[in-house]
Amino acid sequence: MATRTRGALASFFLRLGSRVWVRAAIFTVIAIVVALAARFIGPLLPFSFSFSLGDGAVDSLLQIIATAMLTVSTFSVTAMVTAFSSATTTATPRSTQLLIADPTSQNAVSTFVGAFAFSLVGIVALSTGYYEQQGRSILFVATLVIIAIVVVTLLRWISHLSTFGRMADVIDRVEKAAALSLELHAEYPTLGARAAVPVPVDAVAVHADEVGYVTHIDVAGLERLARQADVEIHVRATPGRTADSRVPLAFVTGDPGHDVIAGVVRAFRVEHHRTYEQDPRFGVIALAEIGTRALSPATNDPGTAIDVIAALQRVFSRALTTERAEDIDHDHVFVPAPQLPDLVADAFRPLARDGAGLLEVQVRLQKCLASLAASSPRDAAVFADGARAALVRAHRELARADRAVLDAAVATAWAATPRRGAFRR
Repeated sequence: MATRTRGALASFFLRLGSRVWVRAAIFTVIAIVVALAARFIGPLLPFSFSFSLGDGAVDSLLQIIATAMLTVSTFSVTAMVTAFSSATTTATPRSTQLLIADPTSQNAVSTFVGAFAFSLVGIVALSTGYYEQQGRSILFVATLVIIAIVVVTLLRWISHLSTFGRMADVIDRVEKAAALSLELHAEYPTLGARAAVPVPVDAVAVHADEVGYVTHIDVAGLERLARQADVEIHVRATPGRTADSRVPLAFVTGDPGHDVIAGVVRAFRVEHHRTYEQDPRFGVIALAEIGTRALSPATNDPGTAIDVIAALQRVFSRALTTERAEDIDHDHVFVPAPQLPDLVADAFRPLARDGAGLLEVQVRLQKCLASLAASSPRDAAVFADGARAALVRAHRELARADRAVLDAAVATAWAATPRRGAFRR
């Protein structure tokens, strides 16, 4: 159950852990503790640990680390910002939150900042006579360990920079986020709650305190609240939808008090921007945006659009082959499930529209939709509708010779599906 609906507190810590400054702060605190603890570790050892060091040996190493880490940290932050800017302009701004949460880049910057803090604290402590001879020896060993960690991290960071923020890397990250969210909703389409039913006419509408996108629903919290108040809660603003005066967060049956209404509002996280966590449509929308930007006249990169179609095919294939869980853990909460036609339209309609005049894109799109229809015969009509609409758009834009090639490709692709009659122009 923890997989399908993380509690509000667990979700908060998960999001907090993806912030760059949090990891950097943790690494810095650890580095400072290690530098200061060198004085007290010596007396705790059951043996004497000290050796002869040259004058200023530790000081020189710490000075070098401090100077180098300040430079490397500045360079790393600049490289990250450049990658974010490149992804925003060449792919889609919706991908930057995935790049910001990249653990490799966060670990690199955090390690460099932590090493910088370690060296500064060590220099100050040495200059004040904080360490005895054994403490200086332990500090020297700790400095060597820090140097080894920094070298390994720097080598990994240099290797990571060769792909970080590039188009293929961005597509892969968005594909992974979209696939995880879509698979989760394929397995638990109602997040463990009951499927939506018509809302009773006497139900009380609960609206958000501010206008924004719903990014997370604490369904377990809604269930506890509903049990305690002996009410039923009908969710209407699912993740990805805008909560405003027109769309309430939920409807509550019975006679809910102010505490119940306030509890329902707290169970919904409303933010200014959509996130991938519980929003199955956001990932496919971001992939489609990458493809449509590549198809713009200014970019004119149909190869990227074809890569996006292939990524969308993998995302939908994983979701369509995911087995749906039948168990219901929240009997007092009703949640509408995402609809496949909406997901297909979000994913393929922009590509069909902006790539209508490109034969190669249209052929790949038809093959993709035919393959998805073949992998899920019960949903073949949905993909056939999308293919039919794309074909109509393409016939308006393509030359006669290209239309003949496309029609031949369509006939070949859809003839291989189990339901040949699902696609009729």
